[in-house]
Amino acid sequence: MKTTTLCLILASASQIYSQPNPYRPLDQWARIPQGRKWGSASAIDIDRKTGNIWVADRCGAATCGGSTLDPIFEFDPSGKLLKNFGGGMFVTPHGMCVDKDGNIWLVDQAIKDGKGFQVFKLNQDGKVLLTLGKAGVAGSGNDTFNSPSDVIVAPNGDIFVADGHGGDTNARIIKFSSDGKFIKTWGKKGTRPGEFDTPHALAMDYKGRLFAGDRSNNRIQIFDQDGNYIEEWKQYGAPSGIFIDAKDIIYVADSQSNAKNNPGFKRGIRLGKVKDGKNGKVTAFIPDTLPTPESDDHYPNNPAFAMSTTSGAEGLAVDSKGNIYGAEVGAQKLAKYVATKR
Repeated sequence: MKTTTLCLILASASQIYSQPNPYRPLDQWARIPQGRKWGSASAIDIDRKTGNIWVADRCGAATCGGSTLDPIFEFDPSGKLLKNFGGGMFVTPHGMCVDKDGNIWLVDQAIKDGKGFQVFKLNQDGKVLLTLGKAGVAGSGNDTFNSPSDVIVAPNGDIFVADGHGGDTNARIIKFSSDGKFIKTWGKKGTRPGEFDTPHALAMDYKGRLFAGDRSNNRIQIFDQDGNYIEEWKQYGAPSGIFIDAKDIIYVADSQSNAKNNPGFKRGIRLGKVKDGKNGKVTAFIPDTLPTPESDDHYPNNPAFAMSTTSGAEGLAVDSKGNIYGAEVGAQKLAKYVATKR
């Protein structure tokens, strides 16, 4: 039995990693202000009207706590900086969504000095239009979060927040109306369908289905917008970031898999098709530039990494040409992966 199981795992891994890598990386792509360095970053999205890229770093470090640097950037596709604002507002910018009207939604995943554990809606000049959650307050009620990770806005304006980041934090999804009124919540800590362990990423496909990256359970769970469970996909590894483009190609960043917690999977970015009738079959794989480690305690001699458990992109955004933008926590950089096959 053990031999059969091992053979199945190896066969599955072989199929995934035999897929092509039609991309090349451009690490020094975005031009930030002189004297400024990138911090950890996972919050990123595309303005689908303009094609510009919005990203929030963690103020040149692993956190914005105590910093007055502006963490929110807007770049055009060439990497030219257009805007930079948001200083003093956030503790740890984590997940981002640009809605159909161009508003910026940003999750603050940590708390410090009376700030954090909130979701902000900003216009493109940085004016706060709406907030969800209570500043600096952890909770599991209808108006509080405990380490929220991501946010997405449906075409009708409904808001979905992935609330929880592992450990003793929450493990649920909360739905709000467009004006911030609570509608419903679902999920708890666990491994069964509809349960979560680190709901780290959200995306929505052409049918309006909600894709939730259940990272520590090494799966994507798919729901309708009322929270009804549809299915799960495990072929994309441990999902830190998910992006679904206008052609319904799904891009999933796996920055956490290792031989101990997800055997048979390597870190990198996987691509597939949502509506090809093949349950999201992986069609391409961009491997992480660093080797997938044996356990969470890896790269102990590499001081470039602020986090010992992550490498490669966590946040993802993809432009209309299929170029991928990866926000990296460990390496503290913003990478661009250029499509070599059009």
